[in-house]
Amino acid sequence: MPAGKTMQQNTATKPIRCKAAVCKVAGQPLEMEEVEVAPPRAHEVRVRILCTSLCHTDVTFWRMKGSPPRHPSILGHEAAGVVESVGDDVHEVAVGDTVVSVFLAQCGDCPDCVSDRSNICSGLPAGRPGMPRDGTTRFSFAATGEPINNFLGVSSFTEYTVVDVAQVVRLEPGVPPEKACLLSCGVSTGIGAAWKVAAVEPGSSVAVFGLGAVGLAVAQGCRMRGAKRIIGVDLNPEKCGIGKRLGITDFINPNDIGEKTVSEVVKEMTGGGADYCFECIGSTSVMAEAFQSSRMGWGKTVVLGVSNGVAPMSIPSHDILRGRSVVGSLFGGLKPKTDVPILAQKYLDKEVELDEFVTHEMGFHDINAAFELLVQGKCLRCILWMDGAKENGSVGVENGRACKAKA
Repeated sequence: MPAGKTMQQNTATKPIRCKAAVCKVAGQPLEMEEVEVAPPRAHEVRVRILCTSLCHTDVTFWRMKGSPPRHPSILGHEAAGVVESVGDDVHEVAVGDTVVSVFLAQCGDCPDCVSDRSNICSGLPAGRPGMPRDGTTRFSFAATGEPINNFLGVSSFTEYTVVDVAQVVRLEPGVPPEKACLLSCGVSTGIGAAWKVAAVEPGSSVAVFGLGAVGLAVAQGCRMRGAKRIIGVDLNPEKCGIGKRLGITDFINPNDIGEKTVSEVVKEMTGGGADYCFECIGSTSVMAEAFQSSRMGWGKTVVLGVSNGVAPMSIPSHDILRGRSVVGSLFGGLKPKTDVPILAQKYLDKEVELDEFVTHEMGFHDINAAFELLVQGKCLRCILWMDGAKENGSVGVENGRACKAKA
């Protein structure tokens, strides 16, 4: 009998103890703790995380006081791993499969999942506390049994996690784990926004506000769609080089334009405004500036940034009447189970660039240093490898030496 099958029989119905980085106080360093991960229930999958990456959304919620998230909690949502065990009624993945987690479910049955007009699953809505079907958590402190809250139904800052089957995407072998996890959120969001939400046409003009991972992925997606002019806007001059490698044709640093506003500069460069503007920061003032940078008559502004406040976005009504529009998007309009495998194949076919986004790689225990890099704007994506995962490659569950099953 294969070792993986033996592992499943030994642990599938039992809790597993492993290490997790727990957020106990908003904005304070995460604490490495031994936690207990319950076995998967019906429609759930327990995954051994190979590597996880840090997203600005993690930083936003790490800083956020109150609920969500509740503390203590295990953050993280961009990850690649291997299925360790499955609960009842799970048929689309099996033990040993390589999967990526996604914060957005695709149940396949609700009106939104069966429609081409939406990717927001109404059967298992995003953002609910706990597991999506029953609101409970699968994590607890090993020493005390105190529950630990999960995050976006994923919680990838742990060696093992439990995820609803609607929030895992099976990938064919060949995509390295450190590249696969980028498809969990940021890169997919940016490319999807260009392809599906904006549906950028060949010859279009584009302005991208914020050249983090999402903004750079937007630029790449717009280039692939044939946009003629792609203007990147960022306060960090170091983003110019990588931006141009991924599709940016022009770069604006707001600190270098004197008394002019960014929208005035964009209008001068495009002869009236960009056809498409993308806000990738999460600032309501930048959202308004992006809108003002769009062309009268048909300009479309796509909001992708996650704001950490409740300030409203202010748009003059007469500008809406003149044909401009604003649309928001989660996960770039992509349906995870349908579209993520397509992006993975495009990476293998060298049509989608992922390597440029990985600027740092560290061990899981260095997670607080990785947070600091992201907060300081010194990295795009930092990959955190679980113990032994990088050395062993995309290993099966039988190599999970960091965990121990509870008898």
